[in-house]
Amino acid sequence: MDTERPVALSVSGVAKSFGPTRALRGVSFDVRRGEIHALLGGNGSGKSTMIKVLAGVHAADAGEVTVNGAQLAATGLSPSAAWDAGLRFVHQQSSVFPHLTVAENLCLGSSFTPVAGIHIPWREVRRRAAEVLRRFEIDAHPDDQVGDLSPATQTMVAIARALQDIDADSQAVLVLDEPTASLSAHEVDVLLASLRRLADDGQTIIFVTHRLDEVLEVADQVTVLRDGALVTTVPRAELDHERLVELIMGRSVDRLAAGAERTRAREVGEVLTIAGATGGSLEGTTVSVRPGEIVGIAGLLGSGRTRLLRQLFGEESRPEVTFELDGRPASFRTCAEAIAAGVAYVPENRAKDASFGELSVLENISLPSTRQYFRWGKLRHREESRRVTGLVREFLVKTESIGAPMGSLSGGNQQKVVMARWLSKNPRLLLLDEPSQGVDVGSRFEIWELVRRATEQGTAVLVVSSDLEELAGVSDRVLVLERGAIVAEVTGDEVDESNLERLILECHV
Repeated sequence: MDTERPVALSVSGVAKSFGPTRALRGVSFDVRRGEIHALLGGNGSGKSTMIKVLAGVHAADAGEVTVNGAQLAATGLSPSAAWDAGLRFVHQQSSVFPHLTVAENLCLGSSFTPVAGIHIPWREVRRRAAEVLRRFEIDAHPDDQVGDLSPATQTMVAIARALQDIDADSQAVLVLDEPTASLSAHEVDVLLASLRRLADDGQTIIFVTHRLDEVLEVADQVTVLRDGALVTTVPRAELDHERLVELIMGRSVDRLAAGAERTRAREVGEVLTIAGATGGSLEGTTVSVRPGEIVGIAGLLGSGRTRLLRQLFGEESRPEVTFELDGRPASFRTCAEAIAAGVAYVPENRAKDASFGELSVLENISLPSTRQYFRWGKLRHREESRRVTGLVREFLVKTESIGAPMGSLSGGNQQKVVMARWLSKNPRLLLLDEPSQGVDVGSRFEIWELVRRATEQGTAVLVVSSDLEELAGVSDRVLVLERGAIVAEVTGDEVDESNLERLILECHV
């Protein structure tokens, strides 16, 4: 990275506390113009608080922020002041309006005023939108409905909307918070290529992600926070995956690896058998999952990975596929039937399908188990609180109290709450859909330790993950899906990232 480039953003001595909790401890770092600067850290590291201070959502207790030479007090930075200074944000949760067109989305938040009297000059709206799309090299038409675009293109529309009023002289600083969290591998490649192109044209980008491979691929500089303090700012060229993990966690951690354990003894018998979902070389066979075994599910988006888990949990039906749980037919008509039979499901979309942000940590953990706390028609609050407190400690959940709103927790801690909800019930079969999506590297290791602890008690696990390195690292066997059919089964030394990628791609040749 060219250190002669001017500093676009300087953060100096920024501190922020929430009661006794020191979220930021005098953090300082510089971001140079035209670089992609990764901001990393685990749960409680302070990176989310730092983004909110920059956005003017939280007023800092001390410190300064300088944007393109304009010095601002971090203690009084408001959202409007941040915007006027040239700070732009695209958050993890989609900020586009899927039911509106691209042109309509680009009008929102723009200084361009399309209303002429009582009429909207749609020709001018579309013309201006077409110019923005060309400028940012987005493959879309002004009249396209945004919801019909790929997730990567939707993210680029959000970026274009944030930057459309910025000219080359005013130089905005773009902050991207987990922009790739819900994208497929191909879509990630498309988006990262677009970000690289923007940076090469002089755009300054702060890039927040939990995916360390993306950092190593696209970042120029990396700043790591831990426990609210700055660990280091270092050129990406001086880092590798292991060093990044060590900086984030503060200790050396072996990468996820179940390979050494793949030969460990298993209980005899099968927890789950699947028939009718096989094809290709596996036509006419059944697939089983044994007690204490982790079986991975690989395949592209649309291959039927999530649908298979939803069918097992009673959320969908598929007559041509039959399941047996502990030797008995398991055609669940409802999720309640699946839960009663010992099946637990952690879905991909935590915010939508598994987490109740407005409810407390206690309520989120207790939801499927509330009945056990009733005696003679009364809820035994003390017994419930005592048990949930123990589970929060056991499942390594960091929270101010069990009464704290679920939405106040970091993504990793929310995921551990969901895991505690189900693993505390000692399920026979655990279904995991993208369990580490949007989770920092420290929480990822902790979550998999919790899963391994469950397998030692005999729980069978089916896990879907788009991260083939992770899937290969944690799985004893891997099934490859294509169009709802299991087309390959990989075992032993063949459970390897490159081999899984080859098998998935061969399905589309």
